[in-house]
Amino acid sequence: MSTSYTTGSTIGVAVITGAAQGIGKAIALRLANDGYDISLNDIPSQLERLNQVKEEIEAKGRKVYVVTGDVSVEADVQRIVDDTAKALGSVDVAVYQFVANAGVCLAKPFLETTTEEWDRLTSINIRGTFLSYKYAAKQMIKQGQPYLGAYGATKWAIRGITATAALEFGPYGITVNAYAPSAVPTPLTENLATSFGLQPETFFSEEQKRAAVPSLGSAEDIAALVSYFVSKEAHFTTGGCLFSVKRYVFGTR
Repeated sequence: MSTSYTTGSTIGVAVITGAAQGIGKAIALRLANDGYDISLNDIPSQLERLNQVKEEIEAKGRKVYVVTGDVSVEADVQRIVDDTAKALGSVDVAVYQFVANAGVCLAKPFLETTTEEWDRLTSINIRGTFLSYKYAAKQMIKQGQPYLGAYGATKWAIRGITATAALEFGPYGITVNAYAPSAVPTPLTENLATSFGLQPETFFSEEQKRAAVPSLGSAEDIAALVSYFVSKEAHFTTGGCLFSVKRYVFGTR
């Protein structure tokens, strides 16, 4: 855990889980460009990568706070939120954003998935998002601020959590949206390709062929989407899940 302070005005604080690489890193860099001070989170084994992202954000003149923790552990999530508020400001900060980006993937058929593997997937992808929403919303409500966002990216179950949270948190001016980024090139999806016995280049080429739009997205494309979700312009957008659209979304797989 480490803290860095730099000068310059800020439009608010953004917490990004799973921020050491891939989409989480891209979101952190994009929101820093947008004017947010950033709290970076990932598991302890990713601390070195987190500090590398921290250096990139510091170079942009933003405040950065690095806090390790496991989003599937309730005490860790509460600590991430509380420590960020202490380090980067809470009531005195105009806008507080929480991007529940952390997630894991398992490349294995349903019938071959063990109970232990299922428990790991759901503990991070579902419970982790639930806990992130819960403690981020508590902090947002405490601050009494409008146009706030909490966002999750993981399995289909997150759509239900997102819709329910949007209804419950809406009266407090909190918007809740999810993003489903598809297989954009990141370390996670490269590992996924390898687990299928494919070279990443081959895997992404096939993904591109199946896309409704004949191009392969990037982590920066997803970061741009999140940049919109946390903006004031998105105050009327809540309870939804935006996909990186593929043919099967339209039922023409």
